[in-house]
Amino acid sequence: MKIKEKINNILLLLDEHYPQEDKCYLNYTHPYELMISTILSAQCTDDRVNIVTKDLYRKYPTLEAFANADVSEMEQDVKSTGFYRNKAKNIISSSRKLLKEYGSEMPSDINELIKFAGVGRKTANVIRCHIFSIPSIVVDTHVMRISYKLGLTKLKDPVKIEFDLMKKLPKEHWIRYNQQIIAHGRAICKAPTPKCEICFMTEYCTHFA
Repeated sequence: MKIKEKINNILLLLDEHYPQEDKCYLNYTHPYELMISTILSAQCTDDRVNIVTKDLYRKYPTLEAFANADVSEMEQDVKSTGFYRNKAKNIISSSRKLLKEYGSEMPSDINELIKFAGVGRKTANVIRCHIFSIPSIVVDTHVMRISYKLGLTKLKDPVKIEFDLMKKLPKEHWIRYNQQIIAHGRAICKAPTPKCEICFMTEYCTHFA
């Protein structure tokens, strides 16, 4: 089977099983909150981040509040997400940068977004997808693992995987693919114990083969 045919079949299956999967798993109201949530999500589950930010966004209700926060206090506020010292410092630094250099307006350009402390390409692409609806590939652990299993990439570096998938997947499916693969990783292709017996993509999975 040619790779284009295989990809088309995989995308059809994803659309069939996850037709409404275009939501963001991180809770936020304002664009800067999504930036903060994605900073917190590094090496942490979305569920844990949402628990923390429920109180965090009440305590710091504005971008100015984050920009003026005390770093020691912020460390305690986000401690349960792990790597809390770096995360607290990055949240305050990025909030100040957004406030002072961008007039509180979140930029959409990826080269501008990655200038913010704690914001890499994954975080930047989450913002581009959900705030600006700009087609982007978000390479999180689910997308890395499952794309590799499906033979859509042989690469292991997240940035290289991003560009590899951009070349192979139709642009109009990029945002949908991100969310569908995350949904599949949460429901069926779990690590380290995937539910292969109920998976609808075993025909295309190198791990199953």
